[in-house]
Amino acid sequence: MIDYHALAPEFILAGTIVLVLVLDMLPVPKWYTAVAGLTGLVAAAFPLLSLALLESEDRFLFADSYVVDDFALVLKGLFIITGFIALLLSVSYIESDRYYQGEFYFLLLSSVLGAVVMASSRDLITIFIGLELVSAPGFLLAGWRKGDAKSNEAALKFFIIGVLSAAILLFGMSLVYGITGEITFSGIAAASVGLSDEPAMILGVLMVLGGFAFKVSAVPFHFWAPDTYEGSPMPVAAYLSVGSKAAGFVGLLSLCFLAFAELRDIWGPAIWILAALSMTVGNLIALRQTNVIRLLGYSSIAHGGFILVPFAMAASFDAVALGDAFSATVTYLLVYAFMNLGAFAVAMAISRKVGSVDIDDWGGLFGYAPALATLQAVFFFSLAGIPPVAGWFAKFVMFKAVLGASGNSWGVILASIAAINAVIGFFYYARVVKTSWMDSIPESVASQDARGTELAPSLSLALGLTAFVVVAVGIFPQLLAFFGDATRALALGG
Repeated sequence: MIDYHALAPEFILAGTIVLVLVLDMLPVPKWYTAVAGLTGLVAAAFPLLSLALLESEDRFLFADSYVVDDFALVLKGLFIITGFIALLLSVSYIESDRYYQGEFYFLLLSSVLGAVVMASSRDLITIFIGLELVSAPGFLLAGWRKGDAKSNEAALKFFIIGVLSAAILLFGMSLVYGITGEITFSGIAAASVGLSDEPAMILGVLMVLGGFAFKVSAVPFHFWAPDTYEGSPMPVAAYLSVGSKAAGFVGLLSLCFLAFAELRDIWGPAIWILAALSMTVGNLIALRQTNVIRLLGYSSIAHGGFILVPFAMAASFDAVALGDAFSATVTYLLVYAFMNLGAFAVAMAISRKVGSVDIDDWGGLFGYAPALATLQAVFFFSLAGIPPVAGWFAKFVMFKAVLGASGNSWGVILASIAAINAVIGFFYYARVVKTSWMDSIPESVASQDARGTELAPSLSLALGLTAFVVVAVGIFPQLLAFFGDATRALALGG
């Protein structure tokens, strides 16, 4: 029998997607589709709350291929909130854009549904279908401005790399299935005992890692991300940098900690290299950027490296430390989602006033838009990990987790690399804030009436929501305690 309560979020999202398509065909105001999408996302959150608060048992569906546990509920909530904020950012952008088409909301909601499915996926087929449902709409959304050469380039690069990564991932999964004869994560974990020296198994695991490394834009598989973010509509770039990226990390988490639990000696060192390269390359290139969106693109690559840091030492952890590492990764994902969405939202708001995303054009922002300059400082200093905003807590749990393998020199080396990169990151984040607060207004901006530009209510709401979370979590990090305990249980086999 189908457990409709456990699957209620997915059914509500699917119904919302159909409703958005129907509304777009009817002779009604076009903004109805946006309202329907936002309402559907809110409605999908209610079953998550009831499952989290009223139900104490995990739900196992379809022969253990689909599981609704605390880990899945936390990540589904993250994806729904991410989709809600991305939709808020999109309303004023799409409604005022000459490329308006109702299927924009259909594609964005479809991608959110794919991410929600991935959070509960516990077999190779389901997680691949969920991942492609996340990615495929992104190809079209990135190229939404059809007459813009940069948007076309963004979509083409994203599509080519996305298809390549899917092929590598699927081939790796086929090798894993061929060796183990299992598709469920629990079956693969049981069948892979003693196979860590099997060449085909090693190749399969590494190809799966490579496929997901493309999805999360880890170095050296990162080269598509900055161009895609720059060329995409800003709401799409915001979603891709958080929702799509987080979905890739969820798949990586689930496979590594559940399916490949006995193969940590294979994927642990590989992720160590990915983490060190992503932090270093992302931060060093970000230092040279003059375009805020490209800076956030390389910043996203660097933060992906920070998220991978606890993964990297998994082979050296005992059960308790492994649970802490798993929890630290999810906690970082949660914090990163809000501060990066906020950074894109404030960049979108400032570009509306200034007419540019070049850092130099943001000079003197505090003089004519002090509220936006303050929000910019909140989000950018949070990304840098400066207290009292939330980013400091994300980095704290990351460092605490990676140093959990006491006496392990590789953990100390990786923590040192992360610490150096945290300092490097502060420089380019602080440069943007310094320009807005201390530099003079450039002539190109002073000649236009930027002061009188009003922000759309939907954009203001997105800024308020993300700022509230970033400040509240920074001051009261215990707000994330429940999520830490919920995710820790999965790594410990609970």
